[in-house]
Amino acid sequence: MTIDTNQVISITEANQNFSRAARIADREGSVVIFKNNRPRYMLVNLKDNPALDLSDDEKIDVVAKRILEKHRKAFEELAK
Repeated sequence: MTIDTNQVISITEANQNFSRAARIADREGSVVIFKNNRPRYMLVNLKDNPALDLSDDEKIDVVAKRILEKHRKAFEELAK
């Protein structure tokens, strides 16, 4: 994941000045919030983000895939 430095804000600053984080998201499309010097959260402008324009079935597919990948070993063991 490539992060533009114009889209970065610390969690402390986001907490103390959320409107600044929202303005960055409005301008850049999203803002990455760092916690302990690592990217941890993302604030996304939903109006302009086509990646979030998924049907309910597509959203379910994405979540199901994540769950299956995360717990693959457990599902394989249950399938025996």
